[in-house]
Amino acid sequence: MLNTEPEAKTMTDQTWKRLADFVFELGMLRKTPRTGYQFLGSGAENVAEHSFRTAMIGYMLARKAGADVARTVFLCLFHDVHEARIGDFNYVNRIYNTSNPVLALTHALEGTGLREEALGLWHELEAGVTLESRLAQDADQLDFIANLKEEQDLGNPYAAKWLDHAVLRLKTDPALELARAIQTTDQSDWWFVRPDESWWRKGNGKPRP
Repeated sequence: MLNTEPEAKTMTDQTWKRLADFVFELGMLRKTPRTGYQFLGSGAENVAEHSFRTAMIGYMLARKAGADVARTVFLCLFHDVHEARIGDFNYVNRIYNTSNPVLALTHALEGTGLREEALGLWHELEAGVTLESRLAQDADQLDFIANLKEEQDLGNPYAAKWLDHAVLRLKTDPALELARAIQTTDQSDWWFVRPDESWWRKGNGKPRP
């Protein structure tokens, strides 16, 4: 279980200062681009955008799988926090460069009172042994899969090739089911198809005469 007990008795001004530092550091994720799209030739997002939808997908998968929903979401939220310091290493980068996400997280969380728990989440995610960690890993991939489907629908011919490889990384049945649904759903259906036809005949929100 996660430690959810209040830490008020151990909080000091310095601890609050370090938490404020961490808040600003998390803001760097909005300015940290995901780098794989330069190879795809289209699409763009930052790490904060990716992490948000990954957490939402993790929530969906955990509910469908009967897993610990909160723990799955926490695993998703922390999965790329280290990239505020080291950036996003895509698959090509990793052939030539290495990074140390554990050291980055250790430094980021020093003095916050969160380090032990957050590092525990990181190690659980990387080990991929628990159901929640596998769901979180799949949520990470499904966010990417959804982006690839959008780029495919918008005309990038390479996105389909990438999709084939990304789907093979999925580990859980709920993730495979959601991937199938994503692949067979047009990215604009949620707003273009769902409204009643009369919605299209309205001008500025009012029915035309």
